[in-house]
Amino acid sequence: MSSALSGEQTEPRRRGKIASFFLDDHRYVLLGTSAVALVGMLLSSQPRPEMSFLAKAFTVELVMYYLLAAWLVLSAVALVFKLTHWSNYAETAPFTKPAVRRVLRYIAYVVWAITLVLIVDRVVMGVASAWGVAVTATERPGDDFLQNILWMFWVSRDTYLVGVTTTIELAVIGTVVAFFLALVLVFCRIQTIDKPDNDFIRFWKVVGSGFAKVYSTVVRGTPMMVQAMIIYYGVVGVLSGTGLTATEMNAVWSPFVAGLVTVSLNSTAYMMEVLRGGIASVDKGQTEAARSLGLSQLQTMVKVVFPQGIKYAIPGLSNELVINIKDSSVLSIISVFDLTFGARTVGGNYYQYFPAFLIAAVIYLILTMIATWLLGKFARRFDVKVETMGSTSDQPVKVEE
Repeated sequence: MSSALSGEQTEPRRRGKIASFFLDDHRYVLLGTSAVALVGMLLSSQPRPEMSFLAKAFTVELVMYYLLAAWLVLSAVALVFKLTHWSNYAETAPFTKPAVRRVLRYIAYVVWAITLVLIVDRVVMGVASAWGVAVTATERPGDDFLQNILWMFWVSRDTYLVGVTTTIELAVIGTVVAFFLALVLVFCRIQTIDKPDNDFIRFWKVVGSGFAKVYSTVVRGTPMMVQAMIIYYGVVGVLSGTGLTATEMNAVWSPFVAGLVTVSLNSTAYMMEVLRGGIASVDKGQTEAARSLGLSQLQTMVKVVFPQGIKYAIPGLSNELVINIKDSSVLSIISVFDLTFGARTVGGNYYQYFPAFLIAAVIYLILTMIATWLLGKFARRFDVKVETMGSTSDQPVKVEE
């Protein structure tokens, strides 16, 4: 307990030392702020957007530009002095004096502030200006890439909205369904033969455990895209033999339903392994204590092991939602109208696939960031560590065989 507390107290002190090192060491102040100053000068050299608030303050911006240039010159002088006084730099350099270091730090704050102002003026106001042109234009703007991409997004906003809605539905519903299916499968997967079991129970335990193992191996060993095509066209082939028309088959087995089934079944395999890893993390003494109190194997699993195992598995389980938001993009192969399919449609309408998919990438990023933030708050309510995963194969699950 004391070691844990000391570790918690040491971590803030360590971070404080690192922060003070980068703030007080003049070399990092000069080097880091020089990069910031260079960015500011490059922004200042760009054309002013229509909504620029510095457009009528040319003198002010000129002074800002030369202040940034002066900082670069000062940094260059410090670098030359360092190279020529390598052995005794700390003793001879004027930049190491406490008063000079303090002044440099204050000037660095000014440089950062100037660059921030230029970012707002050129980037933020530039986007605002391009947006104003895009939403009022009756036809696609000319050669301005930003105006063109914003115009395409605005004109095709309904298409993107349908795609976003479908993607969210697939990810959320598929993850929830997969969780309950994974509970059933992991229960079958961890079954072991108990002495009081009769032959009937022993048979079904062996069958259930074997099925769960095979299911996990097959699903995790094949791509979701291939699974989607097999599931969708397989059922279509069966239904076509019943004499149903294409419209009737689509009412029964639409691409969306097939995509939802694919996401659910695919996530079930991964969530089952995450749950199995969480259950394996529970101290075996918990199981032994429960059995010594007279609880059966089923009661021990339901009342003791499962609640603790699910808590340990929450980070991995919650990350499946983020994974499904991204991985559902492969369902466009069976014509599911998700965000990727919508981007492909928009790109085909205007023969501009790059900006169409760039918009989709930004939307995917926003969706995953929101989902990660919400899942982080959810995990912290259960006092568990949040671990972000990029895909289902990023972090292997460690379990006991």
